[in-house]
Amino acid sequence: MTYLLGLDIGTSGAKAILCDGAGRVVASATAEYPLSQPRPLWSEQDPADWWRGAREAMRAVVTMAGVPAGQIVGLGLTGQMHGAVFLDADDQVVRPAMLWNDQRTAAECTQISDLVGAERLVAITGNPALTGFQAPKILWLRRHEPEAYARVAHVLLPKDYIRLLLTGDYATDASDAAGTLLLDLRARDWSAELLAALEIPRAWLPQVYEGPQITGRLLPAAAQELGLRAGLPVAAGGGDNAAAAVGTGVVRAGVVSSSIGTSGVLFAHSDAPALDPQGRLHGFCHAVPGQYHLMAVTLSAGGAFQWLRNTLRAIAPALSYDELTALAEATPPGAEGLLFTPYLTGERTPYLDPLARAAFVGLTARHGLGHMARAVMEGVVFSLRDGLEIMKGLGVPAGEIRATGGGAKSRLWLQLQADIYGVEVATLAAEEGPAYGAALLAGVGAGVFADVAEAVARCVRVAGVTATNPANRAAYEEAYAAYRQVYPALHHG
Repeated sequence: MTYLLGLDIGTSGAKAILCDGAGRVVASATAEYPLSQPRPLWSEQDPADWWRGAREAMRAVVTMAGVPAGQIVGLGLTGQMHGAVFLDADDQVVRPAMLWNDQRTAAECTQISDLVGAERLVAITGNPALTGFQAPKILWLRRHEPEAYARVAHVLLPKDYIRLLLTGDYATDASDAAGTLLLDLRARDWSAELLAALEIPRAWLPQVYEGPQITGRLLPAAAQELGLRAGLPVAAGGGDNAAAAVGTGVVRAGVVSSSIGTSGVLFAHSDAPALDPQGRLHGFCHAVPGQYHLMAVTLSAGGAFQWLRNTLRAIAPALSYDELTALAEATPPGAEGLLFTPYLTGERTPYLDPLARAAFVGLTARHGLGHMARAVMEGVVFSLRDGLEIMKGLGVPAGEIRATGGGAKSRLWLQLQADIYGVEVATLAAEEGPAYGAALLAGVGAGVFADVAEAVARCVRVAGVTATNPANRAAYEEAYAAYRQVYPALHHG
């Protein structure tokens, strides 16, 4: 029997999973670590906490599984994207890592757009300059912490710092590198044009590999501490969304994942770059060799429903999600004309507007709590449909949608997605997140699977399908058309 190890360096903790060659998960463990927000707009973590969490999680799954170390044949890495780990010439961390949700770099984003040209930037990288990405963080360090900047010899993404400690190699994968704003999307390597324009040394950046490629092997000291064998192959892996897409089988054209968690993400596979000239969608390399993906983001998805529940708890402390969902389910499709735009924290797709605001529109004396609950849920899926429509406009097919996250565990969320998207929505037999996809990528690199397609065919299984209800389609087409008019009518910028 052979086993595969996947490690996810997330924002709240490190998760490790061990699965067998058929994709069955035999052990899973998570080790949490803190998030620091020392100033407004700042979001940081100590990379030493990642290393501690990674070791704890990996040791735990190896111990729980109780399998011989020699039967674990590959390790794949994934993690939070866009972060910046600054190292000196001795590989010492220069300052706390700046994370994907750090918002301090607005001025640097403007600087990058001015230096490169906004259209040229999207043409090269697939994305506009956004505060979360890595490149503006490098420019921020240069401007605001020159002494720290003078010490920099290497800049790594979060999972790739852990790779360095595991194998001694400076390496990354194309999907994660695509989120730095420094990668030439088509070349799948660092852009000499961008590095020159931003005056960033090429020597600071790691070598770029494809997701299943082996980037190095486990060092003896790390192997001894983790209970693994020295020389264990370590695969490049992927950014968290790309690795999760491998784990859910979104690895061929026509398959799209719809994730409703705190935020909402639509992830579509593409055989070639399909760039949105307006930058409303993220265009990234996939963790599948030579492939790409588009990603639409709704910042407050399940988070909007959580906001409603938490707000109502001020007068109904025991109110549960199930009770609120039941009220929504008893309300007719379209919430009898009540609309909700879920822009509680600004919006990413399709407006790229941090100042966008949420709103209930169309309230009447007839509307009650059930209408509000249903309007919030429908508004979230309408927002995700905005991304789906842009994808279709770029020629990216969406014939099959796979639901993940909390939106895959609720009958009503599933039905709303099927009815509003107008496509049947599948759920999976098991969903283990990015770490599972990383393990499958490691399996390809270790030769357990011939390629990513075979890994998915052998390991990812559909459990059920929610069909579109034809009786609801007309109501939702009318409601979505009205929803599309709300933001332009209320936006004053």
